[in-house]
Amino acid sequence: MNSTAEQPAEVVARLRTTYRTGRTKPMSWRTGQLRALRSLLTEHGQDIAAALHADLGKSESEAFRTEIDFTVREIDHTLERLEGWLRPEPAEVPEHLGDARAWTVLDPLGVVLVIAPWNYPAQLLLAPVAGALAAGNCVVAKPSELAPATSRVIAELLPKFLDADAVAVVEGAVPETTALLEQRFDHIFYTGNGTVGRIVMRAAAEHLTPVTLELGGKSPAFVDRNTDVRKVAARLVSTKFLNAGQTCVAPDYVLTDRETAAELEGALAEAVQETFGADPAESPRLGRIVNDRHFDRLTGLLDSGRLVVGGAYDRENRYIAPTVLADVSPDSAVMAEEIFGPILPVVVVDGLDEAIAFINDRDKPLALYAFTESQAVRDRLVAETSSGGVGFGLPVAHLTVSDLPFGGVGESGMGRYHGQYSLETFSHRKAVLDKPLG
Repeated sequence: MNSTAEQPAEVVARLRTTYRTGRTKPMSWRTGQLRALRSLLTEHGQDIAAALHADLGKSESEAFRTEIDFTVREIDHTLERLEGWLRPEPAEVPEHLGDARAWTVLDPLGVVLVIAPWNYPAQLLLAPVAGALAAGNCVVAKPSELAPATSRVIAELLPKFLDADAVAVVEGAVPETTALLEQRFDHIFYTGNGTVGRIVMRAAAEHLTPVTLELGGKSPAFVDRNTDVRKVAARLVSTKFLNAGQTCVAPDYVLTDRETAAELEGALAEAVQETFGADPAESPRLGRIVNDRHFDRLTGLLDSGRLVVGGAYDRENRYIAPTVLADVSPDSAVMAEEIFGPILPVVVVDGLDEAIAFINDRDKPLALYAFTESQAVRDRLVAETSSGGVGFGLPVAHLTVSDLPFGGVGESGMGRYHGQYSLETFSHRKAVLDKPLG
């Protein structure tokens, strides 16, 4: 169902009519919509946090930190800089054109579709929506049906705060998404998995619609020799098990040499207990798996290596303890696909050369992490591997920097957003040349 009685074709036609009036282009409209979206998040943060807890077992502090406050910061960053970002950019003119002038301007694309996933169902819907509004577009927002409480609260609130003639929410599952994808949009922004990403691209090809695909992949974490394994373990645990491991940029597996792996095992077990207590099932910091299908998939991976810590689970509550596996074979089930859950495998390699080869033999990840004090090792990892982003010393944190582009490469996605990159994604940079007749 959608937030009105309209069919997807009617929603898109209505928004396109609005766009053609020029209503969404003035700076006052753009900043007004961003401020209204900010008010929605600050005035109804508790409602959104309650919905996130219902869908994913997220604690209130995690809901605010990773979804609500995250999006507010992104909006604030955009509001502070939007006018400057939109200024025309001059271009150098070759001599044969004499006194001609040239520049580029950013044009809105028109009517865009934002399809969100279930793991961060508020942030990963509303942060792209903010970018689309800043660029002066009309937006169809499609929340994830796998996070029904969050979908419901967003569908109720968005029309109350934003321009209902320019922003619409369409709820539903596969039939509704399929019907949306049959429409002609000016851009489609999809966050999710590669299987659905291919479906989105095929549908977009029918209308030659550009797409941004924010996908995932197995993001490795390389731990170099002679690192402080206790600090490394603490940072791995705090980022890997965030949202019960259901984070696209979470460290998916660890690569390290055998001696370091032996030290790291004990440090990871200690860090899990320090973070989640003796019984993680009672910890408010640990969320739950989104549904039974993903729960069953994850528990099927628990025998992929020697258990270091964790391994307990409860299907009725969709609880899986933070789990670390050692002696993991590269050919094991847990290494075959993105884990997207609270299981961290440790894979032994001989050193940096083998780690780089291991990474390059697989699909390009959304992120690559490393813990090393060596600048030479850092330089080699940046130069000799390909990934959406690189983080040294602290996984996940790079996506909180609004001035950094966030996006994947190859199987982990295409396109980028956050900050000015969102504005570029949802705009067309138009070339203008002026040659005086005189």
